[in-house]
Amino acid sequence: MSQRFISRRDLLWKAGGGIGGLALSNILSGASVSPLAPKAGHFPAKAKSIISIFCYGGVSQMDTFDPKPMLKQRAGETIPGKTIIPSQGTPGGLMPGLWDFKKYGQCGMDVSDLFPHVAQRVDDIAFIRSMHTLSNDHAPALYQMNTGSIQTGYPSMGSWITYGMGTENQSLPAFVVFTDPRGGPIGGAPNWGNGFMPAAYQATPFRPAGDPIVDLKPPPGMTPERQRKWLDFMGKLNDEHWKKNPHDSELAARIESYELAFRMQTSAVDAVDIDKETAATKKLYGVDGSITEYFGRQCLMARRLVERGVRMVQIYSGGGNFGESWDAHWDLKENHGQHCQETDKPIAGLLADLKSRGLLDETLIIWHGEFGRMPISQRMSGRDHNPHGFTVWMAGGGVKGGTVVGATDEYGLEAVEKPKKVNDLHATILHLMGFDHTRLTYLHNGRFMRLTDVEGEVIKEVVA
Repeated sequence: MSQRFISRRDLLWKAGGGIGGLALSNILSGASVSPLAPKAGHFPAKAKSIISIFCYGGVSQMDTFDPKPMLKQRAGETIPGKTIIPSQGTPGGLMPGLWDFKKYGQCGMDVSDLFPHVAQRVDDIAFIRSMHTLSNDHAPALYQMNTGSIQTGYPSMGSWITYGMGTENQSLPAFVVFTDPRGGPIGGAPNWGNGFMPAAYQATPFRPAGDPIVDLKPPPGMTPERQRKWLDFMGKLNDEHWKKNPHDSELAARIESYELAFRMQTSAVDAVDIDKETAATKKLYGVDGSITEYFGRQCLMARRLVERGVRMVQIYSGGGNFGESWDAHWDLKENHGQHCQETDKPIAGLLADLKSRGLLDETLIIWHGEFGRMPISQRMSGRDHNPHGFTVWMAGGGVKGGTVVGATDEYGLEAVEKPKKVNDLHATILHLMGFDHTRLTYLHNGRFMRLTDVEGEVIKEVVA
């Protein structure tokens, strides 16, 4: 690499701090087509956007959406013929579900008392009760659910979606992520990263309060006139470099980020300004309540983002370790009671609001964790990790509501009826977004890579 190129790169880096004050549409004439320009899929899409609600830590399926009365009948006993290897601690006997289940909706769906508000929306929801993953460890399970692989270095699902579809709003990021204020999930940014794809396809972290993006505003004293001079000078250098290096994606990605930074100075602030919403709407999401305020705010912002053309928004519930997440190794009642109270009303509000605005039919909602929990007790009042069988649900764009797919055994330990892999879930999501998962590929190291790797089948039962 020549010294001349390094100096130019350094110049761009140093100048980048003040780039946000003027439009940069002509800063790189050779890269006029944005990598996030709207693209057509393989067939008409049923959904235009995705909102992923990720309950980090692992939700107990038999305490939420998968009732198991056998646990009460055989409380304290062991499962015949099964040896359970715990991830930590000493396993106990069978532990009954801690909440009662009731039937809801025209479909007669069983939902526990943990989710009384979501329960009112079950006719719009398809439950998959037979998911399973490859790992009982948080980090690889998170990676698999987000990227299709238990290893780091692979593009996230949001990256694949934006790579395939682009975005409908060039003034906002195509892919946005909200983390929990208590901390990010284990593994951090690779869960929403671009992996081996260009950086343009990674997520942009947003904050639900204050400036939505850190360092978005130009520094004090940077006038429009001064920025104009910088941009004109950079434009000349960029044109010269692009002619000599037309395949330099690094320069193109950086310039694209500068352009987006400018546009976001006004558009991003407006997109997340929930003060423009009515008091009734804020109440619907729980923004008016101390327990639901933070997550409700994120869900409301997610609706505002997708209605403005953002392709994917991911919201994390749970951060840090153990009690701060859904990782209920100790007091399950307190842990899940807290997290469900935080999220139930905002999620139901999101579903109701999208439907009332005519947006639910074009917005795919996914609710899930990285795995489930064991039917036996741990440390008397908790449950251990369970990758063998758990529940996820989908609603909205192209989803057949009031549906149940698959089942775990009578204890909730293993998926036994229509077991579904993460590859199947990803194949279904891509299908709803207008893609054949076997044909959405990216050439990397001489191989055409896929989100679903070499497996995956569309879960046809959930497709309307």
